[in-house]
Amino acid sequence: MDHLHHVVHHQNTLYTATVPAALYAAAILLDPRTARSVDKGPHDLPGPLRAELLGWLNSVADAADDQTEAELRRFGFPPEDHPPFVRTREIRPLLFSAVSACFDDHDPHAREAALAACVPLLDDTELRHHRTAMVPLLRETLAVGALWQYQERDLDALSARGEDTTGLDIRRNPFTVCDTPLNPSAAEWHFSSEDRAELPF
Repeated sequence: MDHLHHVVHHQNTLYTATVPAALYAAAILLDPRTARSVDKGPHDLPGPLRAELLGWLNSVADAADDQTEAELRRFGFPPEDHPPFVRTREIRPLLFSAVSACFDDHDPHAREAALAACVPLLDDTELRHHRTAMVPLLRETLAVGALWQYQERDLDALSARGEDTTGLDIRRNPFTVCDTPLNPSAAEWHFSSEDRAELPF
């Protein structure tokens, strides 16, 4: 997961290696080994490896959705001139097929991550007919979901589809990270020795 997040797809950037990695991650989602728990850092997603992979696929899909395309054009970067962007959009139906198979996963974190990952994938013209069927699933996730980030994504998706979102609340605590005391191991995770040398204090 560290390699996927920091090398293959770093800070929303799509590289040549992102597409084959995404196809591989999608292909192994239902492997029983992805249901195992994994070591967690302070900012990792909850749940088993499957939920982590789904969260990463969510990020990949998000980097090639319609909103990103519009922003690239607005800043003078035609997305069709960036092959990784084009290729990522081409594989969205394949990714949806794999990700949607996790809607009924026994782990609630994996189910929540799967639904969130499908939201940007449904920008694909071949997949838009699935949007109506996704509405009750998104509403259910808003009711019982654990991550406000996913809930925010789901609420935005419902609003964009003209659905009534009255009474649907996001249980967001923006101070969670600020209020969490850093222990030495967490501080080590945030700053390498090189980073600390650059700090003005």
